[in-house]
Parts: sequence; structure tokens; C-alpha cells
Amino acid sequence: MLRRALPRRPEARRILVGTLLSAVGRGLTLPFLFIYLTDVRGLTDTRAGLVIGWYGAVTLALSPLGGTLIDRFGARRVVLPCLLVEAVGTGSLALVDSTASAFFVITLVAVGSSAIWSGQNTILASLTDDGERQRVFGLNFALLNLGIGIGGLTSGAIIDTARPVTFQAVYLIDAVSYLMPALILLSLPRVGHRLAAAPRGDRPPAGGYLTVLRDRPFRRLVIFGLVLTTCGYAQIEVGFAAYAVRVADVTPRVVAWALAGNTLMIVLCQLLVIRRIEGRSRTGALVAVGAVFAAAWLVLGAAGQIGTGNALVAALGVVACATIFGFGETMLAPVMPALTNALATDELRGRYNAMSSMIFGISGVIGPVTAGPLIGAADGRIWVAAVVSGCLVASLVALSLRRLLTPAQDGRIPTPTTPPAPAHAPA
Repeated sequence: MLRRALPRRPEARRILVGTLLSAVGRGLTLPFLFIYLTDVRGLTDTRAGLVIGWYGAVTLALSPLGGTLIDRFGARRVVLPCLLVEAVGTGSLALVDSTASAFFVITLVAVGSSAIWSGQNTILASLTDDGERQRVFGLNFALLNLGIGIGGLTSGAIIDTARPVTFQAVYLIDAVSYLMPALILLSLPRVGHRLAAAPRGDRPPAGGYLTVLRDRPFRRLVIFGLVLTTCGYAQIEVGFAAYAVRVADVTPRVVAWALAGNTLMIVLCQLLVIRRIEGRSRTGALVAVGAVFAAAWLVLGAAGQIGTGNALVAALGVVACATIFGFGETMLAPVMPALTNALATDELRGRYNAMSSMIFGISGVIGPVTAGPLIGAADGRIWVAAVVSGCLVASLVALSLRRLLTPAQDGRIPTPTTPPAPAHAPA
């Protein structure tokens, strides 16, 4: 099954190896930034929250520029500097000793990460054809979660708030991990160049984000993504954790088990799901994602209401919610980028991928801001009703998208799996 999911081109396989290696480093530090800034570096909760929020704001603001630069100069010339900046910024977190230095360093990290995801998706799209793209994006997501899981388990056994050097060590290791995909990309000199030929007179290519937004099917896909991620992904860090601890009354350790169950579900089921959805309607899969996310939140709501006074029932409900949510992710991860790139043109592929990644940035601002007040009202029932309804609305939006797509774009007509044309020479 794994061999079937692997891309045919060896260059794409090496890019996936880079994803895994950098994800291990990311997993070392991902869950612990807030703890590091507060318990180790002495920032107040409010200041640490502002630092983390600033990261999201800078990333969101720079993402459109990243997409433009990818289309103008090629993903290679954008991703390589971003990986180096990300490595420097992540390593510098080990030296943070004040609010000012934390803001400066997190700005570096944000600048580096602003175009990496959209750039790497553009590179993978250029190395695969539509017949295998969905499988490759799904495998990429599974490797990302596998790496994060390995890193998280490793750092959990290493870090100690009483020993700042343990945090410094994992941030330095994380910095080195970002150099791995950079070295792999450097070893592939023909990969990641501009996909469209340069216009005469070296003028920028015709069109831009307005052209992308005029694409009606893609505009509908963006609406789906915004609704789904606002009521789905964006709720995991704040809404899910807050409801689990404050309403379901479970311990933070149970939340950690739940997130581990989420990762395990993705790693074990991703390849199977890829195989099952291949050749079937992509919009149908997106409809199913909204329904699965809604079911996950209903289970969490039941854990908070029925599980009151019964710690075991509450804990099982919280873990089940995150695990069910992970199953929905295994459908969303391969389909969303595959559909984005099926709609994109080579001239604007960077912008399409940047716009798709911005969905998570926008929802990442809206979701946490709304989760707190909603969970505080009516014992969390309003929050559960809101996120369940939002996920079902997303399913309806996905259902309306199907009539705007050709059968090939929707994945209902298999694309001949002929090797894509060689990468373009440097512009």
C-alpha cells in the first residue's frame, strides 16, 4: 500500500523525506512554546499569548506576498531562503530572555514560515500529475503527523522546566531539522523553478489574486475551507482543550492522550483512506469531512454533559472526539490541496496555494477569539451547537461546489498516470 502511494518521480520522494525530517524537529517544540515563554523565560501569560498571536498575524500578512513571489521567481528561490530564515529564527528561540527579544525572534520565525507550506505544495504539484497528486498530498500529511508525533514523544521525555538547557537543546535541534529539506532541495537543481515561461519584457505574469478570486469554483472552495477550519482545526488548540478541561472536567493529561490518539489515527489510516477515495468525487469527500467533524464535536459535547461526575466516561469521550476528528483529517488532507492544484494554472499556482494556506491563518484568528466566550456561555452548549452547525454548513457548501467542477477536477474521471514533463529550466 505504501509503495502504491509513493510518487513515481524520485525527486518527489526526496521532498517527502524532507517533510518527515523537518516534522520531527517541529514536533520537538510545537506543544511547548507557551510553556517555554512563561515557565522558563518568565513572560506573563498575556505577553506570551501576544507573542504567539503576533506570529499568526505576521504569517497571515506575508502569505499573499509569498504566493506572488513563487509565481514570479519560482518556488525554489522562495522556499530556500525561507527555510534558512526559519532555521535561524527557531534556533534563536533558545536565546530569548525578554518580551522584546521574543517578539523579534518570533517575527523571524513567521517570516520564514509564511511561504514554506505554499511553496512546498507548489513543488510537489509540479513533480506529480493529477492522477497521483491526491495520493502524494495524503502521504505528505501522514509523514508530517508521523514526524510531529515522534518529535513530541521525544521532547516529552527530555524537557524539564527546571532545566532551561533542555528547551534550548530541542530548539537548536528543531533549527537543524529545517536545514534538511533545504539541503534536499539544493541537491535537486532542476526542481522548483518557475512553472510558467517569463512574459516578454520580463513583466509580471498577467492576472494576480483578483484573477484567483474570480475563479468561481475556487472561491467556493475557499468559503468551504474558511467555514470548516474555523469550526474545525481552529478549535483544537483553544476550544477543544478548554471544553475538555473546564466542562468535561478531564485532566490535561487526558487532552494529551486525545491528541496522541488523533495522530495515531492519521498515521494508521491515511494510506487506507487514500486508496478508498481514489477515483471518487472529491466534493463528496469534503462533504463527508464536515459530517465527521460535526460528529466529533457531538461526541465531545456528550462527554461534557453525560460524563459529568464520571471521569472515565468523560475521558473516553474526549479521546474519541480527537480520534474521530483525525479520521476526518485523513480525507481533507489529500483532497483539499489536490483540488486546489486541479483548479490552478501554472502561471498562478503559487497564488492558489498561498490562498489555500491563508484559510488556516484566517480561521486561526477567528476560532480562538470566539471559542472562549462561547464555551463560557450555557456550560459550553452554545459552543458545541455553533461548531457542529458550522461543520454541517461547510458540508452543504462542498455539496454546492460539485456542480461547478468538471468530472476530472472532481476526481470522478481518473487522469492517465503519465509522468509529468521535466521541470522547467531556471528562469
